[in-house]
Amino acid sequence: MKIELRDPNTIMKLSRLGSFHQSKLSFLRSFLNEFKDWEYKRDLFELDENGFGKAIYSFNKNNKIYSLLCFSNYIKDEDRSDRVIATKWDAAFVLHDGMPEKKDIERLYQNVPKQEIGRVSYKELSLSRANKSVRIFNHVVESLSVGKQPDKKKLSEVGYLYRTTAVYGSGKFGLADRFRLKNREEINGPFRLEMMLVYLVRQFTFDQVNHIAKLKNPNKAIELDKEICRNLGIGNSTGLGMAPFIINHPTLLNNWILARETALKKIREIQKVKSNDKDLFLNCLKRSLNNITTWNSDSEFQKNKINQLLSDLNKFINFIENEFDFNQEYVFNKIYLWIESNLKDECIEYIVSIMMEPYEQITNPLVKKMSSDEEKYFNIPADRTIFDLRGILEKNYKNIIKIDFNDKENNKFFWFVSKNKEEPRLADRYLEEGHELEQPLAIARDIKKLHERISNEKNSCTIANFLIENNDLRHIVRRAFIIEKFPYSEIQDNIIGSKLIPIDMLRLKLSFFGALKFDPRSDKWLRITMFQGAPLPYELKKFNDHWIYNSIN
Repeated sequence: MKIELRDPNTIMKLSRLGSFHQSKLSFLRSFLNEFKDWEYKRDLFELDENGFGKAIYSFNKNNKIYSLLCFSNYIKDEDRSDRVIATKWDAAFVLHDGMPEKKDIERLYQNVPKQEIGRVSYKELSLSRANKSVRIFNHVVESLSVGKQPDKKKLSEVGYLYRTTAVYGSGKFGLADRFRLKNREEINGPFRLEMMLVYLVRQFTFDQVNHIAKLKNPNKAIELDKEICRNLGIGNSTGLGMAPFIINHPTLLNNWILARETALKKIREIQKVKSNDKDLFLNCLKRSLNNITTWNSDSEFQKNKINQLLSDLNKFINFIENEFDFNQEYVFNKIYLWIESNLKDECIEYIVSIMMEPYEQITNPLVKKMSSDEEKYFNIPADRTIFDLRGILEKNYKNIIKIDFNDKENNKFFWFVSKNKEEPRLADRYLEEGHELEQPLAIARDIKKLHERISNEKNSCTIANFLIENNDLRHIVRRAFIIEKFPYSEIQDNIIGSKLIPIDMLRLKLSFFGALKFDPRSDKWLRITMFQGAPLPYELKKFNDHWIYNSIN
């Protein structure tokens, strides 16, 4: 049986993309899979009784070394903020290429805690900062210092001891440019260095609470239970700064989505499902229920999504256990057709992710195709014709070109870059000033404009001649010829319309990172958890790739 890839005009709607979940293709999982046989070390740990100071952790293999430098500082409670405009943090981190020398440590000590106003060098690969979840951090320290393990229920309410507020890479603030690193096999996957940084930061948080507790009460203190450690991740606060990335990197977005769609297609084409593959799928499905029941949020929007997901998942499990025959052919295709007809988007995409769990022979080769040398696809084929362009638009943007942008509701927002932090922001065109500074992110509106403008052009007119008179649409002509080759490169929605839910864009990207437990704090920013349930660094050699479904209360 040959299954078609899912239609981009359906899958690339934000309501669907904003329902994606982590999977075996997610970057933090592929990072752990790649580095599971590397040697892990804690090379330096110089913290005082309050946990302030510096530490170094490393991975090494075959004379290659990646080192994380951690700088923990005292800050006042009133200075602690998750907002990007913050200037002080509880800790700052940098991933260094190789093992740093003494002069590197001193240089980085002077610069890394300053983040944006400091400078690093091509020897550094990724930069981050983080704040404590103070209530949970202090509870853990107090408990350990008197010889008790912390309250698991309290821990499950948050899921981490620290949350990062930014993780930078690729040339920012002096960091190594991507071209220096792109041929290294072990990091030839999207955001792999950033995932390494976050993973090692997680271990630092455990070592820090153990250290503070021990010095607080040397005779009674105990260490944080390893099972509790595994079920704590690293939090992250993410805002609109992440959203334009998926607009500005169309071929990369395509490769992420295409990998997922290809995996689903191949799994649906499996004629006879092996018994152990069926058992693993069902086991992950049932164990994952705990991830949902411990998914906390104050957002009514998210609570409704969680409740619907839980309801749909129980409905699906009941169907599988009482009505479905796993001995028939093309089991996963029949499952997929049933969930598309009976469940909401959130649960559909959740089950699609779990379908991948038994099939690393399908997912592992796809992981290697999720990067993109984007610049090679950005040339416009000037000899093509208006006839070609019109065909591309009407095939690939058939819903977009129906939108009426004379309706104010479809033209409500504009994207701009804030002056103080150079971060993307969203404003109401009819209530706020500054629309003349609008960034070229209104792809749907520009596609519609392009479609209208070529309506008066001759079919035989070349793109070169068209652009002589219409240079303002060059960027959108380029995108049209990209989508011709990369069908999942474009969000099939209007991201300046009144119905926009910006966190759908954030969640799309974060699902590929491998985030869990999305917790919107508004429609424009949210908190997440990463690496919750993951093995600890010294456990990676006995790596179990299904750890993501192991988390407990």
